[in-house]
Amino acid sequence: MGFIDAFKRWRLARRGLSSGRKRRVHAENPVALTLDRSPWVRFCLYLFFVVWVGVMVLRVAHHTYFAENPMMGGLFGLVVAVTGVAILQMNYEAASLRNGRLVLILAGLAGHMAMVRAISVIVDHLVGDPTGADSQMKFLLIPFALTPMVHAVLLGRGIGIFSTMYAALLGSLVLPERDATLYMAVSLVCGLVAVQAVHRVRKRVQLLRGGVYAGLAALLLCVAFGRIDLMPEMNDKFEGLKQAGLSSLAALGVGIVIALLVSGMLPVLEGAFHLTTDISWLELSDLNHKLLRRLQLEAPGTFHHSLVVASLSEAAAEAVGANAAMCRVSAYFHDIGKLSKPEYFIENQVEGVENPHDTLTPTMSALIIIAHVKDGVDLAVKHKLNPRVIDVIQEHHGDSLVSYFHRRAQEQKKAELEKVEKGLENPEDLPKIDEKNFRYPGPRPRTRESGIVSLADAVESASRSLRKPTPAKIRSMVEDLVDGRVCDGQLSDCVLTLRDLATVKDSFCATLRSMLHTRIDYPKDDERSTIGRKSSSDLERRHGGGTKTQPLKTAPIQPAATPVVTPRQSPAN
Repeated sequence: MGFIDAFKRWRLARRGLSSGRKRRVHAENPVALTLDRSPWVRFCLYLFFVVWVGVMVLRVAHHTYFAENPMMGGLFGLVVAVTGVAILQMNYEAASLRNGRLVLILAGLAGHMAMVRAISVIVDHLVGDPTGADSQMKFLLIPFALTPMVHAVLLGRGIGIFSTMYAALLGSLVLPERDATLYMAVSLVCGLVAVQAVHRVRKRVQLLRGGVYAGLAALLLCVAFGRIDLMPEMNDKFEGLKQAGLSSLAALGVGIVIALLVSGMLPVLEGAFHLTTDISWLELSDLNHKLLRRLQLEAPGTFHHSLVVASLSEAAAEAVGANAAMCRVSAYFHDIGKLSKPEYFIENQVEGVENPHDTLTPTMSALIIIAHVKDGVDLAVKHKLNPRVIDVIQEHHGDSLVSYFHRRAQEQKKAELEKVEKGLENPEDLPKIDEKNFRYPGPRPRTRESGIVSLADAVESASRSLRKPTPAKIRSMVEDLVDGRVCDGQLSDCVLTLRDLATVKDSFCATLRSMLHTRIDYPKDDERSTIGRKSSSDLERRHGGGTKTQPLKTAPIQPAATPVVTPRQSPAN
C-alpha cells in the first residue's frame, strides 16, 4: 500500500496537482500497542510475579523466620503476592491496564526483594560472623526507599504508597528473623517519607532532599529501636563511638546514594517505558526550542497567543489536579502548524495589508485553517517532540466546526439563491455546502490535559474580540464557549467531570480578569502643558493677577479648629 500511495503522489506531482511530499503522521506501533493492552500478557506478568515471590521465599526459608517449615514460607509469599496483584488490579486501573507500567511496578518489587536478600548474603559472607557488631551494618545498607521513590516519581504518589507497603512486606519475608520486624517498620516509614518528599518533584535537588529525609528517618528509627547505640557501654568507648558514627553515616549515606541513583535512572526509565516526569516537562518548556524560536520570528501573533493559552491552561490544570507542566508545554507547541502559512491567521496579519482570505472561497479558506493541525503534527514528528504533546496538537480542535467560514459560505449561497430567484443565475451553478468540509479531522480530546488546552485555546481567541471587558462579559463569554463545546460533544472522550469544568471556568475567568484589566488614561505631553497653563491662569485670576506674573504666597496650614485666612485677606497680598 505504501508503494501504491507513493506512485499516486508521483503521478499527481507530474501533473502539477501535488507537491509530491507526504505529511508525517503520529501513530503508535500496532504490535507494541497490542502487547501493551493484551490481557493475556497481563495475566502472564501477574503469574510470573506470584511464582517468583513464592519460589524466592521458599529458597531462602532456612535463613528466615520459616526455617522450621519452608513450605509455610513459600505459601506466605504466594498469599502476599496474590493480594498485591489483586489490589493493583482493582484500585490502580490506570496503571494496571498498561502492561508496560505493570512491568515497571512488578519488576521493581521483585528486584527490591532480591536486592534486600543479596545485601544480607554478601555482608554475612564478607564478615563471617552473622551476629557480630560489623554484621549489624548490613541492615543499614539496605536501600529502603529506592523502589518507592522510583515508582512515586514515574507513576505518582498512589503507586509509590502501594510500592512502599509491598516492598516492606516482601522484604521482611527474606530477612533473618531478628531483622524482619525492624525492617518492616523502617521500610514503611522511609518509603512514605521519600514518596511524600518527591511528590510533584520538579527539580532534581528535590530528589536529593527526599533521599536525605529517608536516611534521617532510618537513622532515627534505628536509634529508637536500639539497632544503633549512641551511648555504648563498651570497655573501649572510642571504638563504640566510632561504630555508632559509622552506622549513622551509613544510614544517611545510603539515602543520598538512593537519590543519586534515582536521578541517574530516570532518563533511562522514562525512555524505556514512555513516561514523562515533571522534571522532563520543565526541561521541555524551554522557549529556546527551534520551533518556538521560529514561531517568535515568523508568527509572533501565534507565539503570543500560545503563551497566553499556556498561562490559562496551567492555572486551570493546577485547580483540577491535572498535569500543569504538561499543559504548559503542550500549549506552547499546539499551534506550530501555523508556521506553514502564518499570514492566513488573523493574529499574524498586519493592519493595512490585504487579507489573503478575501480572494479565496470559504471552502478553500477553511481547508487552509484546518490544515494547520496536520502541519503541526508533521513538524512535531519531524522534531521528535514528546508523543503526549503531539496528541494535544492533534486533538486541540477535536472535530469542531470552523464556524466563521461555514457561516460565510451559507451567506454566499443565500446571495446566489436570490440571484437564481431573479433569473440571474443557473440553479445548477449553486455551490454545495458540505459541513464535513468545514470540520477538523479530530480526534476529540482524550485526556484531561488535552481538554483543558482545547478550552483555553478557544477562550483566549474569543477574549480578543471583547470590547471594554468587564467581569460579567468575561464570565458570559467563558460560560458560552465551554457549554458550547460540551453540547457539541467535543469533551465526550476526555475524563473532565462537570465539577472539573466548573473549576476550569472559574480559573479561566480569574486569569482573564488579571490579563484584560483596564488602566487609567494618562494625558499626553501637550495636554499636560495645556492643563498646566490653565491651572496657572486660574491661580493668577484667583490671586488678582493681570498681565504681570506675581509670585504666589500661601498662608501656613492651620489646625482645623482655627479659621483659615484666604489669600485676599492675607497681609502679604
